[in-house]
Amino acid sequence: MLEVVHASYYTLVVVRTLPVLLLLVCVVAPLAAAPAAPGFTVRLLGSQRSLDSRDLIGKKVLVLRFQASWCKPCVRESPALARVAERYRTRGVEVLAIHVQDTVVDAQRFVLEHKVAYPVALDPRLTIANHFGFKGTPYTVVVDRRGEMVAQIHGESVVRRLPRLLDGLLGKAP
Repeated sequence: MLEVVHASYYTLVVVRTLPVLLLLVCVVAPLAAAPAAPGFTVRLLGSQRSLDSRDLIGKKVLVLRFQASWCKPCVRESPALARVAERYRTRGVEVLAIHVQDTVVDAQRFVLEHKVAYPVALDPRLTIANHFGFKGTPYTVVVDRRGEMVAQIHGESVVRRLPRLLDGLLGKAP
């Protein structure tokens, strides 16, 4: 008889607390924000201009592409990344390639050989990349207008997925 009493007590506790827990999860879960993107400033390759990521908050979506001149997938995907950059530039998306573990000469050669039209910066010692969870090239991070990292994508083929992700952040394509 004692076992039946315990079973009904626990059943009663679960029946009464489960709806409260579900309500709490439904209210709190949507309020959880994506992790804040680390702020950084870089000098753009071949320019005296700098880009401060904090200046983009509230204004633009930032696509950070960590790549290198010696990275074969980065070379293959460069033309597609350029198309994405061009397509979304007028919609408030800034694409920035950050060449990691590269020299100025090698990064400049990459830009010239592949006719790169998006801004490029250098991070030879992985100072910026490590703050974004870098584990190898290519690596792409999307930062929304609130300054939150909404996507961290390791590996290639990301340029095929970027349009859907960006359209979701910006609303339907025009």
